[in-house]
Amino acid sequence: MTLLDREAPPHSPPSRPSPAATPTGVRAWARDLVLGMRLAVSGGREGWARTALTALGIGLGVALLFAAAAVPHLLDTRESRTQARETTNASSQKPGKGITDSTFLWAEASTEYRGDPVTGLLLRPEGANAPAPPGVAKIPGPGEMVVSPALRELLGTSEGALLAQRLDERIVGTVGDAGLVDPGELRFYTGSSTLAVEGVGIRSAGYGVDESAPPFDPLLMVLVILMCVVLLVPVTIFIATAVRFGGDRRDRRLAALRLVGADARTVRRIAAGETLFGAVLGLAVGAALFLMLRQIVGHIRLWGFSAFPSDVSPVPSLALLILLAVPVAAVVVTQSALSSVAIEPLGVVRNTGLRRRRLWWRLLLPVIGVAVLASTARVDEMTPTVGPFPIVVGASCVLIGLVGLLPWLVDAAVARLRGGPVAWQLAIRRLQLSSGTAARAVSGITVAVAGAIALQMMFGAMQKDFLQLTGQDTERADFYVFSDYGDSALAERMIEDFRGTKGVTEVIGTVESYVAGTGAPTEQGWQPITTLTVGTCATLKEIARLPSCRDGDAFLAHLDARAAKKVGSAGVKEQNDRTDEAAVPGRPIDLTGGDGARSGKPVLWTLPKSARTVVTSPDPMGDLHDGILVTPGALGSRSLPSTTVRASIKVDPEVTDAAEYVRGTAAGIDPTLRINALKNLERDKQYGSVQTGLLVGGTLTMMLIAASLLVSQIEQLRERKRMLSVLVAFGTRRRTLAWSVLWQTAVPVVLGTGLAIAGGLVLGDFMLGIIGKSIGDWWVFVPYAAVGAAVIMLVTVASMPSLWRMMRPDGLRTE
Repeated sequence: MTLLDREAPPHSPPSRPSPAATPTGVRAWARDLVLGMRLAVSGGREGWARTALTALGIGLGVALLFAAAAVPHLLDTRESRTQARETTNASSQKPGKGITDSTFLWAEASTEYRGDPVTGLLLRPEGANAPAPPGVAKIPGPGEMVVSPALRELLGTSEGALLAQRLDERIVGTVGDAGLVDPGELRFYTGSSTLAVEGVGIRSAGYGVDESAPPFDPLLMVLVILMCVVLLVPVTIFIATAVRFGGDRRDRRLAALRLVGADARTVRRIAAGETLFGAVLGLAVGAALFLMLRQIVGHIRLWGFSAFPSDVSPVPSLALLILLAVPVAAVVVTQSALSSVAIEPLGVVRNTGLRRRRLWWRLLLPVIGVAVLASTARVDEMTPTVGPFPIVVGASCVLIGLVGLLPWLVDAAVARLRGGPVAWQLAIRRLQLSSGTAARAVSGITVAVAGAIALQMMFGAMQKDFLQLTGQDTERADFYVFSDYGDSALAERMIEDFRGTKGVTEVIGTVESYVAGTGAPTEQGWQPITTLTVGTCATLKEIARLPSCRDGDAFLAHLDARAAKKVGSAGVKEQNDRTDEAAVPGRPIDLTGGDGARSGKPVLWTLPKSARTVVTSPDPMGDLHDGILVTPGALGSRSLPSTTVRASIKVDPEVTDAAEYVRGTAAGIDPTLRINALKNLERDKQYGSVQTGLLVGGTLTMMLIAASLLVSQIEQLRERKRMLSVLVAFGTRRRTLAWSVLWQTAVPVVLGTGLAIAGGLVLGDFMLGIIGKSIGDWWVFVPYAAVGAAVIMLVTVASMPSLWRMMRPDGLRTE
């Protein structure tokens, strides 16, 4: 029998697998998730491009979240570095007392160069074992200097030539990282052989203090909490947007799976697996970007702020929260997006294109946020602590609620638009068919602009509390130089040297000292004390209303009613009485201020009987010099044992670097001279730190927004690549398509900006109610709305090269 003769077996259908062989429960989830991950990397170049864009979008947001999680550690390390180099005072500041083998003298020698602070100390060891500052191998000797790397680099360039003339000691070392707050800090230590406790020297035995930071102002705490919400909410929105990249293509793939037998629950699990893979890959990309950017953070300086890479480390608990929350949020967003999509074996049906979006449920989140903020207790300067939870919840609900309102607003607006040029009609028709993608693309910038408006409203209302008038007259002087340890010779040198400085137009110099009367003691048993100010007639006319003056004259200066604003009416009378008790014309005065009587060496000088009583006038610093005013000829050869030397300097604004010439002269006279620039307003340090933090965080967030928008725009163009190619093949001009893409972005931008203005003003108004303030300028939104619109338009223009490439004929190919 051959094979042909054999009887064929009867045909029987294949047996169906038993129900027990079909995975269920956890095994089904694992199988479908793995299949979804495989689909994420399949599909050739298109599949990888889609996954890469998703990972990049998520990665950008994750990188910024890691940076935010590193802020607490960064602030702690900066504070620790600052406290570690603070000097500790020794037990005695008397000459020859308290000196040990490990004590040293120090004096502040900080300066400023073209707006940047240059901090430094003069050091003189008193023993062989005197410790060096952190980051310094040993205390430099006289004429030597140890500088930070940034300062060494600046001194070696033409840009730092004027500073190099001021800091002209020989550089013998470099300050290490342990002694610096950040890599860009300009810091130096200079050795001295003349520093003494009789002058400006302060004795110390070491470094390192453990001082608690001053309590944070509760009003500023509210501002900081809102700032964190405003900076982080757009990041989370961009991550949610990136998760939905390639949604149309994914849904078509899932429809193909339905065709081969997968049920609805299976395709949802497969979609979750695909999203999960992109989210995990995004975490890896974000971590890599964060580590890469952390390495270059020391070379970048934003608003005067930089950091060591080692200090930029996320708090472990926050980092773990990010690692867990991002994948979970990605899956939740994907499942939520699929709830409005019916994936069937023969195609995909989207509910959003068939029925109008409902408004009522989109208003719930903003209304809840407003209700929470309205019920939050009012905060003022008497509030000991601030509860962050209501503010975080209320502000987040308002801002996130704008994301839900924007798609409804876009749909409602474009539904009524008709006619216009071809490019306009193409754009409007596209938005009428599917506006969700375009609305999501600008939702992040909408939230950012709304938050920025609310923050600016709070800054504008609070700045009066943290900016105070100094009383300084910037019309009469630009700089104020003083030394607590000087004499008439120093004052004369200061006046002479500053007058010869390039760019200086006027100098007012005085010498002040406390003097004591020699009449009957007060009820407390001590002699009445007043001040004695020495200056030329030109100088004295700047600080008092003199009828006439010539060298050798003396005056008694009284306060008038204008001084009552500072010391009160009772204080004016008390101070004038003290002057009259201490300074009696014709009676001797102790120029040592009473210290000479105790040491047995009083220095007496008789106030001339011709001394006239005059009224004081504020000097350029706003200070009043009551007491005794004398010209140098009145004192004769007598010197004041302990004095304060002051000089007010006016410079020519047309002279470039006039301020640096003044500081250079001051350093040449005495490096411990303190020099301050006069200003009409003085800003609170905590307020300034918060403002700097907002500028740095806002800059980083805006950079993320721009990058994420560009990625999102490219993904949208990829989704429509075939349609664009078809339109070009049928004769549509490329310029028309480019304008249509621009209009598709411009319409949601305009609507989103309007929504951001309304939301920002509402949020800002309720936040001001929490701190008991009112807004004075309702037009604060203009610059922020303009910046937000400009960012989106620039991103759209930057996407034009990609649009041109996608309109090529090869876009008609398919696999």
